[in-house]
Amino acid sequence: MTHHTSSEDELAGTEQPFVQHLMELRNRLLYSIGGIALAVALLALWPGPSALIDFVAQPIRAHMPADAKLIAVGVFTPFFVPLKVMLLVGVLLALPWLMYQLWAFVAPGLYSHEKRFAMPLIFFGSMLAYIGIAFVQFFVLDKMFAFIQNFTPESVAATPDVASYVGAILSLYIAFALAFQVPIVVMLLVRFELVTIEKLRSFRGYFVVLAFVIAALVTPPDVISQLALAIPMCLLYEVGIIAAGWFRQSSASPEEEKP
Repeated sequence: MTHHTSSEDELAGTEQPFVQHLMELRNRLLYSIGGIALAVALLALWPGPSALIDFVAQPIRAHMPADAKLIAVGVFTPFFVPLKVMLLVGVLLALPWLMYQLWAFVAPGLYSHEKRFAMPLIFFGSMLAYIGIAFVQFFVLDKMFAFIQNFTPESVAATPDVASYVGAILSLYIAFALAFQVPIVVMLLVRFELVTIEKLRSFRGYFVVLAFVIAALVTPPDVISQLALAIPMCLLYEVGIIAAGWFRQSSASPEEEKP
């Protein structure tokens, strides 16, 4: 993005020493860690690590025999896996706070018209991440395990290890949360004039291929989860193109708004 300098440049004289930048970064990191710690503490009180494990295990338990349970192979697995889940859920709960800390760190170097659109982006970015994770929990995992169950021989008892299960679904949560940020990325690329809307439209066919390649790399080797990631990415790319034009106008500086 091009800044228009003038004698009334609002950022003139606001440069800070490098050491002060480091201190500000330290403070923002401490605030972020504090927010995560608070979220984890609240989760420990309610609903508790056991209830969280039971919740994330629902999709696979629905496709197991009624009396079957996930097994814990490692000696310390029953202790560490619930903590791992609780930590990730804590990070997700604190996501808007974490994004706000990032914004607060860079805000002093932004113009007022740029600061205006930061908070809406934090909100919508967080919402898109939550939608992506909910999509995994309530749709993708159920369809994926139903698909896998059809290939399980009658002579094989499917009793997955809870550690490997949690590792697999957590990677899916992260993959979908990031993939659902496509509209935000597209809007920022256009706003900062790194690419034009016309270029994004012409790149549409290549993005479809890129989305399926990414889905093949980050999801399990089943067609259900790959389609469930690639198709929303393509749709969100279109949403980003539509939103980018409006966003570019609404966040323009006074100089950019002049004919």
